[in-house]
Amino acid sequence: MELNNRVLFDLTEQVIGAALQVHKDLGPGLLESAYEECLSYELVQRALKVERQVGISLGYKSLSISNAYRIDLLVSDVLIVEIKTVDKVSPLHSAQLLTYLKLTGLEVGLLINFNSVMLRDGIKRYVNSFKAPRAPRAPRLLPPPPLRGKGLAPTSSPALEESVQQINSSEPRE
Repeated sequence: MELNNRVLFDLTEQVIGAALQVHKDLGPGLLESAYEECLSYELVQRALKVERQVGISLGYKSLSISNAYRIDLLVSDVLIVEIKTVDKVSPLHSAQLLTYLKLTGLEVGLLINFNSVMLRDGIKRYVNSFKAPRAPRAPRLLPPPPLRGKGLAPTSSPALEESVQQINSSEPRE
């Protein structure tokens, strides 16, 4: 199912709005399951389709694992919402959501940490889109730094300085 960016953006905004409402009403400090249920309720009240604890199968080579992982919330079949109640979101939490996006083929996910004084500080939006990496730019050569100290003098030649200027003034290759 291909959705345009505007639809996905609007959907994430609705989920963020619902999460802000839950956090405003309840504050931080509860269990993840409480926030999950309350956020699910808010989303249903906003006429959104919500599935909780969605089990996803995983295929690895010839092995098939049913319910290999569970998505906290799946909104409108296109948005993964992972809920946390931790002191600080770690890179592992982000990697978990990115893995879920990759394995499901979905494009957008939200990581929401309700254990934040200000919930806006606990919301991260992730987009699963692969872009081919750009070719690295050619390194620019710099003239040697002047040597300072007793009896030291910089070594330089007009030919070296001309080569460095020529390389630095040329357009970077893409």
